[in-house]
Order: sequence, then C-alpha cells, then structure tokens
Amino acid sequence: MPKFIIERDLAGAGRMTVEQLRLATEKSCGVLRCLGPQIHWVESYITDDKVYCVYIAESEELIRQHARDSGFSADRISRVRSMIDPTTAEVPR
Repeated sequence: MPKFIIERDLAGAGRMTVEQLRLATEKSCGVLRCLGPQIHWVESYITDDKVYCVYIAESEELIRQHARDSGFSADRISRVRSMIDPTTAEVPR
C-alpha cells in the first residue's frame, strides 16, 4: 500500500497537553478501526503549529475520509514516492 505524509495546520499544536494528545489519539484510532485494515497510522510529528502524520493507505480518499470522520484537518496530503536515509549513501555504485 502507498505511504502518505499528511500536513495538518493546527495553531498551538506544540503546546498540547499529554491529555489533549491522548484524546486526539483515541479519536483517531477509533475512526481508523471503523475504516478497516486498508488504512494505518504509522506515526506523527508535532511542531509549533503543525502536525505531520505518516499513514499507509490504499488511497488518498481514505485519508480524506479519516480527516472528515475524525474532525482533523488534512491540509496537504502527499504520496511518498521514495525514501532515503544515511545508508542510501552506502549503496555500491
């Protein structure tokens, strides 16, 4: 399944309390359970005013449905085309 990065604009995201993060996680996971096995949340990164989420999903539309059903924005959805890390430089030429 394709991997996607979801960018969510959320003013003050970096100041969310542990309880607020727990409640958001609980809500998201509940919606994901209803959507079924064709969408998976991998992880999220929270900055001052944005949340970046990594999802594996059959389609961008499933991600949009999750956003609608959970009440979370999905301001930008980008499909990951490839990945690199420091070991990429070690590939023999």
